[in-house]
Amino acid sequence: MTDHEKEIDPSDSSESSSSDSSSAAKTLSSLGASKGGKARAKVLSAEDRSRIAREAVETRWRNAGKLQLLRATHKGSFEKEFGFDVDCYVLDDETHTAVISQRGMAETLGFSKDGGNRLRRFLSGKSIAPYIGLELREKLSNPLIFQGPPMGSGIPTIDRIYGFDVTLLIDLCKAIIEAEADGKLTPNQANIAKQAHVILNASAKAGIKGLVYALAGYNATKEEVIAAFKFYVREEARDYEKEFPAQLYEEWYRLYDLPKPQRNKPWKFMHLTVGQIWKPLARSNGKILELTKAQRHNANARSKRLHQFLSEIGVKALRTHLGQLLGIARVSKTKAQYEKFVNQLFGVQYEIFDEEEA
Repeated sequence: MTDHEKEIDPSDSSESSSSDSSSAAKTLSSLGASKGGKARAKVLSAEDRSRIAREAVETRWRNAGKLQLLRATHKGSFEKEFGFDVDCYVLDDETHTAVISQRGMAETLGFSKDGGNRLRRFLSGKSIAPYIGLELREKLSNPLIFQGPPMGSGIPTIDRIYGFDVTLLIDLCKAIIEAEADGKLTPNQANIAKQAHVILNASAKAGIKGLVYALAGYNATKEEVIAAFKFYVREEARDYEKEFPAQLYEEWYRLYDLPKPQRNKPWKFMHLTVGQIWKPLARSNGKILELTKAQRHNANARSKRLHQFLSEIGVKALRTHLGQLLGIARVSKTKAQYEKFVNQLFGVQYEIFDEEEA
């Protein structure tokens, strides 16, 4: 009799009973583990499930002797220069990978409170998920694991830190901008798209400047590199700023008894913008308006708003002017009273009728 025949021989009642009992126990155990695992999975957050899966993989790799943690050689923070407490690292691998945390990626895109979790929910949403792509999603789902840099005498090194290659932030910004171009983002995601534009364009400008420095043999200091990127971030952010407060438009609707159209703004607003903002700005009697229009024409960028061509000083003057105008509008009960106060504060200005949108 073969071993197989013996295993299934019903005449051997004791062995059969033992085998059946063992098999049943394994089956029940398996079912219990399965049900328990599923029940546990339902109460775990996405972050906990991701962490457990990551640690399981890491344990298997360690047991197989295949996991050799990278080490960070340098550490920095965005807090002093950019105002948010996010650490960044340079690793000791062949390409000296620059790394930030998932929370850091979230904060740069405008996710502040509970940023890491909000970013994960955003990435799995219907609006952006189709634009992420398998490769980028895989990388974002599997952070780099590395050891912290030496902490000094007597201070132990942090054994395990999780982060992402910072270039993934650029890939993510491209995906967000593509989704925006296709009209897939919701209105409350507009600020995320704005941040993506700013990061992408500022990084490109700072990067090409750094490349020229390297090719020309110029060794930029740390301060110069940070200052250049901060300058480009401010410059790019200006392109997406809404300088004109929505409250002022609401006051104009009230004072001039204008109906609110379904789309865009009333034609009257263009004349009010020119006559009450651009023409009297800095008491220039229209000179600033002429100069900014000339700048826009020379830049061949008629689609951009005029305020985007103002210098930093000009932007401050515009904001001051708008604040004063909004204050007048709020205390005025009628159109006549409002225009009287405007003329008293800014002086009588000749009205300009301009076909271009201000």
